[in-house]
Amino acid sequence: MSKIKNIIWPQVILFGDSITQFSFQPNGWGSEIANQLARVLMCCALKSTSEWERKCDVVNRGLSGYNSRWAKIVLPRLISKDSASSNHIAAVTVFFGANDCALEDKNPQQHIPLQEYSENLKDIVKHLGSVGVSADKVIFITPPPLNEPAWEKECVLKGSALNRLNSVAGQYAQACVQAAGQCGADVLDLWTLMQKDGQDFTGYLSDGLHLSEKGNQFVSQHLWTLLKSRVEELPFILPYWGDVDPKQPESGLLCD
Repeated sequence: MSKIKNIIWPQVILFGDSITQFSFQPNGWGSEIANQLARVLMCCALKSTSEWERKCDVVNRGLSGYNSRWAKIVLPRLISKDSASSNHIAAVTVFFGANDCALEDKNPQQHIPLQEYSENLKDIVKHLGSVGVSADKVIFITPPPLNEPAWEKECVLKGSALNRLNSVAGQYAQACVQAAGQCGADVLDLWTLMQKDGQDFTGYLSDGLHLSEKGNQFVSQHLWTLLKSRVEELPFILPYWGDVDPKQPESGLLCD
């Protein structure tokens, strides 16, 4: 009997800080992306008019409190040439900046200078390229805007002064957009979109920094627009159940 090959599902990897880590909570943007991919599979299974043919595993690699410097250091331990899944990555989201933009005099542990932040993002894309994940599979996500009064309350509860400013978060968002353009990655500019036309963005945030349910919905909707083109052409790995021969299921289920 020939050796049966293991199945490795395509992956969408979510790489970021706590805003990514918490995205798998109920109604989180990560869980909603996973649901979207499940619906893609369902549409195909029901033989609808959709041309989408396959779902991906959504892998959460959110690291609470991390900045881009620490992210760059640990990334080779998460995605490497030795990783069997590195050749099966459909997309990677890179969502850092909310900690990098912390004010140096108020939060030196997390603060990363603006220019280094930009270079760190580019280095992340370079590493991904070195293990076979091309830049066109990478989606940067900028830090969202900051609701200063709400976040100041959180800081005071922890015994510190306000340690972030919305204007500074905007500088890091702009640097993220520019870095994406320079290295050929796509970008979701939350800082700009959430404040477009002067709209009140505070409802998108739960504590002034992290996303509310409304904010998670906003991210998932806009991110899906960028993601779907990266997953819609993926082929079937296992056959549709209605195409399995009930008398000889092995003929379809064990084929390469």
